[in-house]
Amino acid sequence: MVQKKEKNELWEWLKAVGIAAIFAMGMRYFIFSPVMVDGASMMPTFEDGDKVIVNKIGPKIADYKRFDVVVFEVAENKHYIKRIIGLPGDNITYKDDVLFVNGDAYEEPYLATFKEALVDTGDFTYDFTLEEQLGEMTVPEGHFFVLGDNRRNSIDSRESAVGFIDENKVLGTADFVIWPFQNLGGIKDK
Repeated sequence: MVQKKEKNELWEWLKAVGIAAIFAMGMRYFIFSPVMVDGASMMPTFEDGDKVIVNKIGPKIADYKRFDVVVFEVAENKHYIKRIIGLPGDNITYKDDVLFVNGDAYEEPYLATFKEALVDTGDFTYDFTLEEQLGEMTVPEGHFFVLGDNRRNSIDSRESAVGFIDENKVLGTADFVIWPFQNLGGIKDK
């Protein structure tokens, strides 16, 4: 009788561990996924080596918004993390370090730290138009125009090798740093 009770208890533990493992894998695959930031293109928002959580489900429920930070696939097993600047149909221009979307000026407070730290007198974001950079007047349907926060050191949509980002290549939004602990927190906190 004791042996049967031990077998049942072992079986219950194995089921619980199995269910927990399946649940954890499902969460990671379908809802949240950790991604390591590689490089300085998103400083000061993210630093090289930060591990961020990618929210895969939120953007599926609601649309991506201007200034969302997203992780997208550029090649098999290669991902970039950048900020959405242009949505489908937008005309993007930078003039005298100011972002213009469809002719309206937009503030970018997340760049203030870097702009204040400039030691030279140049612009943080060089002047450009979409037409000059990518040969289009507006962001195509189903695509985004993305930039790194470290504008002087970022491979982003301004480069024809990256260009407009297909919405289907976006994994989700990166809103929270989980590692290292001194950087722990949401990007809204930075």
